[in-house]
Amino acid sequence: MKRLRSILVVLLCLVAGLLFVGWLGFQIRPARFPEFPRSEAELATIPLPGGLPAPVERFYRQVYGERVPVIHSAVVTGWASMRRGGIRFPGRFRITHLAGQGYRHYIEATWFGLPFIKVNEHYLDGQAEFGPAAGPKLNQAANLGLWAESIWLPTIWITDARVRWEVVDEQTAMLVVPFGDGVERYVVRFDPESGLPSLMESMRYKDVDSPGKTLWLNQSLAWAPLNGSLTGVAGAAMWFDEGTPWAVFHVEDIVFNADVTEYVRADGP
Repeated sequence: MKRLRSILVVLLCLVAGLLFVGWLGFQIRPARFPEFPRSEAELATIPLPGGLPAPVERFYRQVYGERVPVIHSAVVTGWASMRRGGIRFPGRFRITHLAGQGYRHYIEATWFGLPFIKVNEHYLDGQAEFGPAAGPKLNQAANLGLWAESIWLPTIWITDARVRWEVVDEQTAMLVVPFGDGVERYVVRFDPESGLPSLMESMRYKDVDSPGKTLWLNQSLAWAPLNGSLTGVAGAAMWFDEGTPWAVFHVEDIVFNADVTEYVRADGP
């Protein structure tokens, strides 16, 4: 009996050690992706348009002043904390946008800084390609992702003629974006102290089999100077019925107006 207890203690120590090593691997942030080549051309600008809702105009004036840049593409690089199967793990991402048209997500989940899950998904020409999943509900979800991620290139919300803002109140506005032959809407809430967007709310399908839409929340957690202007450098995505974010994204670099015609359709980093 004494020997059996000793064996059990050893086994428990081994299990505890393995669990600790497993936990430790998820505490290590992966190295950043190599720098994406920058465009040498200066960003063209246009005058800030009139007729915007009060909190929207305050935001753009604070970030850009009287003129706003015209952005055609963006390559966003950073690291993330993600939850899957109840486990939260670190990762790194590179998200490429054809402004207002489509995107590619390349994301790696890592353990001890090494990738063990790789995601390469596209939303192009109005069609989402997320592995084997496809269909109109996924397209709707992907389109909402496109416009929510445009928080990293927010001038597209006023330079794209298909997009409009509607008045709600002094701290809130409605963002109306195109989707197929119709439109989708976000409630955008602005922080009363900073004047910056703090929360975007929309109704989104969770997956291709969802019987209905779920409230989807995109929270801006931090803004900081990047590329010469204030930028949302940390943000969280959350389903209302889950109560906590499934992912928190931290932006380290954004390259604007590079030629991503081929890169946005590629695989890998």
